[in-house]
Amino acid sequence: MENEIIERFQHYFPGNNEGIRVFFAPGRVNLIGEHTDYNGGFVFPAALTIGTYMVAKSRDDGKFHLFSESFPDDPVSFSSEELHFQGDDPWGNYPKGVVQELLKLGVKVTGADVYYHGNIPNGAGLSSSASIGMVTAFGLSRLAGEQPSTKQLAKLTQRVENNFIGVSTGIMDQFAVGFGKKDHALFLDCSTLEYEKVPLELGDYRLVITNTNKRRGLADSKYNERRSECEQGLEQIREMKKDIQTLGELSIDEFRKVKDNIGNDVVFRRVRHVVTENERVNLARKVLKKGDLAVFGELMKQSHESLRDDYEVTGHELDALFEAQKAVKGCIGTRMTGAGFGGCTISIVKKDVISEFKEQVQEVYEKETGLSPTFYTCEIGDGVKELEEATV
Repeated sequence: MENEIIERFQHYFPGNNEGIRVFFAPGRVNLIGEHTDYNGGFVFPAALTIGTYMVAKSRDDGKFHLFSESFPDDPVSFSSEELHFQGDDPWGNYPKGVVQELLKLGVKVTGADVYYHGNIPNGAGLSSSASIGMVTAFGLSRLAGEQPSTKQLAKLTQRVENNFIGVSTGIMDQFAVGFGKKDHALFLDCSTLEYEKVPLELGDYRLVITNTNKRRGLADSKYNERRSECEQGLEQIREMKKDIQTLGELSIDEFRKVKDNIGNDVVFRRVRHVVTENERVNLARKVLKKGDLAVFGELMKQSHESLRDDYEVTGHELDALFEAQKAVKGCIGTRMTGAGFGGCTISIVKKDVISEFKEQVQEVYEKETGLSPTFYTCEIGDGVKELEEATV
C-alpha cells in the first residue's frame, strides 16, 4: 500500500522526491457508549485497521496543494493567508482548519504538497473526518519538526470540528484515532479525558461492521435536538442536585432519587439512556478485563435497545439490521454505532459463520428495507502514526 500511494503522490506532484513522508490515521468504531460523550460520560471506542493515508512533502512558500483520491475532481489549494471556511468545499475545510489551529499553537507550518488516500466508507459513521483531521495535524506538525502530544492534537482537531466546521462533536473520535492500540479498546472518561487501554481478545470471533447504506439526512438536526433535550434534563436535575455539572456524573441510584424532577417524559427517557448507557460502559470494561465476550455482547444489545426506545436515534434500517443480526447463531453481540439514523452496526460474530451471517442478514435486510447492506470484517489497529518504513 505504502509504495502505491507514494507513486500516486509522485504522479500528482512530480519533481524532487526527497523528503516525502507517509502518515496514517485510523477510522474508529464505538463498541458501546453512544451519545454519552457530549454528556460528560464514558465511551468505549477502538481504532480500526482501515483509515486515511497521507503522503506529504514540505514547501517553504506558505502554499498548500492537496489532492484526495476520494474527491479526484476537487483538488484543494490555499495559502497560510487564506484560511477561510468555504461552504461549497466538499473536504478541504478540514485540512484548512487544521493549518489554522497549528499556527495558533505555534507550529511553524510553511506549506506542503499532500496526497490523501482513504479506505473508510464515506457516510458510514466510522469517523473519516476525525481520521483526516488527525493525520493532517500529526503529519504537518512532524513536517515542521514539532511533536505536539496526542492529547493536544485530539483537542486541536476537535476545535476544528467545533469552531471551523461548525459541528458540535465531542472528543471521542479524535481520542480514539489518536490513542488507539492494536487489539485494545479505549475506555475514555469524556469529562476528565482520563483513559485506559483495555485488552479486547476476540479469539474465535471477529468484528463485523455493517453499513445500512441509508443516507443520514436526519442525523445532524436530531443530534442537536438530543443535545438540547439532555441540557433541559440537566437543568431540571440541578434544581435538586445543584453540584452536578454533567449527566455523566449521575449513577443509576442517584438518577432514581432525582428522576421525578424531570417533568417531560421525552426528556426523562433521554436522560435515562445516558445514565444507563454510562453504566453499561463501566460494566463493559470490567467484563472485557475478564475476557467475557458473551456478557459484553449482551451489553451491546441492551445499548441498541436503549438507543431505540429511550434515545430514539436508530430508525427502521438500523433496527432491521439489529433484529436480523441478533437472530444469527454465532452473533453474540450487535448494536448501532455512531450518531444514528443510518450509518452502521457493529457485531461480534464467530469467524466460521461470518459468510452465513452476511447471507442471512442481507436477505432479511433487503426484504425489510429494499436496501442492500455492505459488510466489513475489521481488526482493531493502532492510532495515528508515521509509517517509517515508507519514508523516502
